[in-house]
Amino acid sequence: MKPFNFVLCLLVLLYLKPAQAQTKLSLQEAISIALQNNYDIKLINNNLQIAKNNVNPGNAGFLPGLQGSFGTTGSKQNTVQTSSTGVEKVADGVRNTSTNYGVALDWTIFDGFKMFATYDKLKELQKQGEVNAKATILTTIANVISTYYNVARQQRLVAATDSTLDISRFRLEIANNKLQLGKGSKLDVLAATVDYNADTSAYLQQKNQLQNVVVMLNQVMARDLNTPVLVHEDIDIHKTFVFSELQEQTLQLNPDLQNAMISKKIAELSLKEVKGQRYPVVGVNSGYEFSRSANPTGFNQKFRGQGVTYGLTASMNIFNGFLQRQNERNAKVQVASSQLSIEKTKQDVQAQLLTAFQNHQANLDLLKVETNNVEIARQNLGITLDKYRLGSIAPLELREAQRNSIQAIIRFLDAQYQAKLTEISLKEISGTLNLQ
Repeated sequence: MKPFNFVLCLLVLLYLKPAQAQTKLSLQEAISIALQNNYDIKLINNNLQIAKNNVNPGNAGFLPGLQGSFGTTGSKQNTVQTSSTGVEKVADGVRNTSTNYGVALDWTIFDGFKMFATYDKLKELQKQGEVNAKATILTTIANVISTYYNVARQQRLVAATDSTLDISRFRLEIANNKLQLGKGSKLDVLAATVDYNADTSAYLQQKNQLQNVVVMLNQVMARDLNTPVLVHEDIDIHKTFVFSELQEQTLQLNPDLQNAMISKKIAELSLKEVKGQRYPVVGVNSGYEFSRSANPTGFNQKFRGQGVTYGLTASMNIFNGFLQRQNERNAKVQVASSQLSIEKTKQDVQAQLLTAFQNHQANLDLLKVETNNVEIARQNLGITLDKYRLGSIAPLELREAQRNSIQAIIRFLDAQYQAKLTEISLKEISGTLNLQ
């Protein structure tokens, strides 16, 4: 192998960025595609649309109901009528007809303020749908970001294993050349071949792992799973989180906590609905009716009537076996339970936030160590390669330096990826995760 190849190999190990002609997918593009295509987002948006449609005065009971009706009947009979004088009147094929139609209006004008509580409850259900949609979007964005950077990590690991394979190939060539010149041994060739095959296997496995992660990214973006993907490999890690600010943002923006607070409001409105059943229900009704009938054998052979009806109704639950008291007690328990749910959710998200913050700080410290290690391992491998080329060290020392280098790179990339994951988790818990 020419000296230029040594330099190229070291540069690949240093930057871990293989040259590619394929257009790279940016993180913003990946998130945009996912927000447009993701099935979970589409489903939750459908549920939100239903909640919005339900917020209307008619659904709460404010508006009257208007019903139209129409009916017609008929018969054909053979009749025998006997009068008080004993005279019989026989009629065959007598047709009787009856037709009526009309409209009826029913309007509950007072139901113990239950309709007002119901309307407010529908509004809160819409807010809950919006919070659920936000939570789904945050989860989707988090999945896209974490998977995107996992692809970036796998790309760099493929480059690292490929560079290791180049070194093993170079070592095998040197061993074969020495054997042909009578300055080497068959044992060195066999050892170099075993290591080269092992590195080839590791490279192929790493490529397969990259392809699997690409499938995962396409799945999150809800597009063709066979779409090739090449991403930008730079990973920016936020290192200046302030825990007190994260706590404040979490209390204001965390979707789970917002959902728990809305659930309490819904429980309070449900209690108002139940209490409204103690009051009388007052309604008005009105209508228009037309009817017409024909009975040739009756006292009135033809009849027709039309007109307006109206009325006022009132009803009140006086006693229903103490069910009203039971329902109110149960509704109050639901309100108390929703308050407990708020406290529990608050503690849970704060615990998640603190754990993620501590993990992030630990990962940042680990990343500093591994960044230094990867540079040291790179320098050590470069020096060892030069010495091996000059024949001043044994192949075993080169293999050890090679192994140390790839392990340092793997640990560095893992530390970098874990630091990014905890950063994503902190932003998701605090409700501040966005397209950046």
